[in-house]
Amino acid sequence: MTASQNTSDTGRHEVPTVPGRLPVLGHTAALLRQRLRFTADLRLHGPVVRVFLGSLPLHFVTTAELAHQVLTGETEKFDKGIFVDKLRRAFGNGLVSTNGDLYRRQRRMIQPAFHRRPLTRYSETMTALAADLADSWWNGQTVRLDRVMQDLAISVVGRTLFSADFGPEVSAEIRAHTPTLIRLGVVRALSPPGLEKLPIPANRRFDEAIAHVHRVVDDVVDSSRGDRDDLLSVLLNARDEDTGEPMGRRQIRDEVVTLLTAGTETTGIALAWLFHELARNPAVERKVHAEVDDVLAGRAATVDDVRRLPYLQRVITEVLRVYPLWLTLRRTNTDVALGDVRVPAGTEVGFSPHALHHDPRYHDEPARFDPDRWLPERAAAVPKGAYVPFAGGLHHCPGHAFAHMEIAIVAATLAARWRLVPVPGKPVRPKVIGLLYPNRLPMTAHSRP
Repeated sequence: MTASQNTSDTGRHEVPTVPGRLPVLGHTAALLRQRLRFTADLRLHGPVVRVFLGSLPLHFVTTAELAHQVLTGETEKFDKGIFVDKLRRAFGNGLVSTNGDLYRRQRRMIQPAFHRRPLTRYSETMTALAADLADSWWNGQTVRLDRVMQDLAISVVGRTLFSADFGPEVSAEIRAHTPTLIRLGVVRALSPPGLEKLPIPANRRFDEAIAHVHRVVDDVVDSSRGDRDDLLSVLLNARDEDTGEPMGRRQIRDEVVTLLTAGTETTGIALAWLFHELARNPAVERKVHAEVDDVLAGRAATVDDVRRLPYLQRVITEVLRVYPLWLTLRRTNTDVALGDVRVPAGTEVGFSPHALHHDPRYHDEPARFDPDRWLPERAAAVPKGAYVPFAGGLHHCPGHAFAHMEIAIVAATLAARWRLVPVPGKPVRPKVIGLLYPNRLPMTAHSRP
């Protein structure tokens, strides 16, 4: 299909509007219905195209160069966009939904919790929990791996960042309701303005999910005295540099909701997809098993082992390439030139990490799962902006090292003891929400000699 050539009011260059715009809805219906295909096909219309969310124009960039500019090259010119506006009821003024001075202040207070020394301390909990999980399985057991991995990620975050043991009921609450926040948040962000105010079932489900997650977080915050060596104590004891005032209780809750959601969803999903891909790619699985056998000899992995597992590291990088975020949205806070297009302050700008990660211009045979594409000499040829699993620049995820370490320790520990095999007749496909969730992932555990 060819794009209609509508001239942008703001540019030196014609910005094509993607075909299929409907009255009132704009491109929302097609965007939500086709999702990955819709965003993958946008590059056919040019480096910058216009997509309408209802009546709101979104300038969508489709090249690695422009995505890098938005994330890193001119990161100070972009704030978070309409997606976080629509999620503010859930995350308040947490790190994911703030901009400017407040964002910088909150990030400065949180960042020390992810430095090398606390990460090493957290890794001990990751090792212990991964070992407990490996010990809990029996030969021939069928496990719902997507749920198991998310529950494990919830336990890791609870014990490391909040010094709390989340029991089965709390884990079930978090696992049940955080995907709802993300899924309905995406629908809200891409829907015509004002839809979130209507008394419709989706809005009631969104409000219910918020209430459940906030209640869990309130219990965690109320149970802490602020005297432990964890992130929650850092927040409770933080003082404003100018006023000396402590962080408000609502602000603390906003940060905990943000970190609890971000720290469990991405990691748990990545671990589930990792074992799915090992089962689909026997040659890759054999190499992982050989490496962990050589390094671990059946014991649980520690942080010191991670650097000794270079092939597993490449597998993780490839999993994050294949299953990244679907969309990233930003908003200009000043006039910006996107290639030949100049857009004013207040313009919504977006791109798809998934589309960039599967773009044949940047990744050979992008549909093929190939960890060796991340060998140093090959990885060096991937342009900036073509691989963005944890965003970048000012808004780079502060917990990326935490997540990567957790994935490596858990994957190595389980692979040293178990081989996970798909259950016949249970096809697995991605559900595109904001992240890519497995629709289901039952696997049978076979003990490895």
